[in-house]
Amino acid sequence: QVQLVESGGGSVQAGGSLRLSCAASGYAYGNDYCMGWFRQAPGKEREGVARLKSDGSATYAESVEGRFTVSQDNADKTLRLQMNKLKPEDTAMYYCAADAAICVVPITARSLSTKARFTGWGQGIQVTVSS
Repeated sequence: QVQLVESGGGSVQAGGSLRLSCAASGYAYGNDYCMGWFRQAPGKEREGVARLKSDGSATYAESVEGRFTVSQDNADKTLRLQMNKLKPEDTAMYYCAADAAICVVPITARSLSTKARFTGWGQGIQVTVSS
């Protein structure tokens, strides 16, 4: 059973930075795996934010391109999301996910926004950006 645990959220003023982490257990890191970050604001649909393939390539939603960076620790495979120049519209619950499907379609694909089950899905962590 895959377990993902996010940490590092909180409240920050616009223009500030936060770094999210996602610790995984029980996930089979084969030669071709994919992990990503999603977020959901109150009253809005879940949206893909960033993804990282096993080959190290990263893809971002246009709304965060140039401000967010996804990475992974080689030692323990912890997934990170460095968020800079945060905006009030970045306020949401952020989720870590693991599933090969994340890297099959664009990160902002609606199929990912509405996907019912992922191989691994975190409990979520709140990010609040005030103006």
